[in-house]
Amino acid sequence: MIINGKELAENIRSSLKLEVDNMKKQGITPKLAVIMVGDNKASEVYVRNKSKACNEIGIEFEEFLKDENTSQKELIELIDMLNSRNDIHGILLQSPIPKHLDIREAFNRINPKKDVDGFHPINVGKLSIGEDSFISCTPYGIMKMLEAYHINVEGKRAVVIGRSNIVGKPVAQCLLNQNATVTICHSRTQDIAKVVQEADIVIAALGKPKFVTADMIKEGAVVIDVGINRNEEGKLVGDVDFENVEKKASYITPVPGGVGPMTIAMLMSNVVKAAKEM
Repeated sequence: MIINGKELAENIRSSLKLEVDNMKKQGITPKLAVIMVGDNKASEVYVRNKSKACNEIGIEFEEFLKDENTSQKELIELIDMLNSRNDIHGILLQSPIPKHLDIREAFNRINPKKDVDGFHPINVGKLSIGEDSFISCTPYGIMKMLEAYHINVEGKRAVVIGRSNIVGKPVAQCLLNQNATVTICHSRTQDIAKVVQEADIVIAALGKPKFVTADMIKEGAVVIDVGINRNEEGKLVGDVDFENVEKKASYITPVPGGVGPMTIAMLMSNVVKAAKEM
C-alpha cells in the first residue's frame, strides 16, 4: 500500500488551522521567524513553501534575509534579538548557510523553547531520554505516518540507512522510544544489503538515488523513503527503487508526495506547540 503523505499532511494542516483559530480567540497568534543567509535557490523554494503553509494555517510568518557576507557575530545578534521577542514563538535557520559561518553555534544559540526544528542539544537530549521535546520535523513526520497507518513498531526490527543529525539519528531514537529494535547503517557499514534484508521497517535517508533495491527488502516490509534526488532526466526520485520495491513492501512512501509534505506539516505543528507552551 502506498502511504499518502500529501493527504495526511493536508489533514494535519486542517486540524492545526482549527487549533490556531481557537488560539487567536484567546489572544495568541503563533508566529514563525525564518532566517535565510545567502541566495541558495533550493532554500528559497523551501522557505516559500513554509510561508505558504503558515499563511494557510493562520500562523504569522516573518522572514529575515541576510546576504552572503553576513558575519557570525551578525547572525548570532539576529538570533539573540529573535529570542528576546515575545511575539515570536518559533525560530528556524534555513540550511545550508555560507561555509564561513558556524551553523552548529547558530543552532545552539536558538532558545530551546523556540527551536521548532528540534536541533538544539537540549531538545536532542530530551528526545534521547524520552522526555517531551521538539522533534526534528522529518523524523516527527515519519512517526506520524506510521501512526496514521496503524503500523506498530514495537518489537519490530527497524533499519535506518543514514546517520545525519537531521533525520537518521533522531528517527532511530524515535523508533527506539517506541520499543523497536533499531540498527543504523552508514557509509562504513559492511554488507548493508544483508542488514537491510532482516528489517521489518526500512527508513532510507542517505541521499543516493534508488540505492535501496528490491533484493534488499524482505517480503512485507514497511519502506519509508526520505531521499529527494534528481536523476539524469531531472525527475525527482527517492533513495528507493520505488517501482520494484513496491511489489514486495506492505507499505511504501512515494517521492514526491510522501515524507516531504509531512516535514512542513510537522514544522507547523511544532510552531503551534511552541506558542501554546510560551
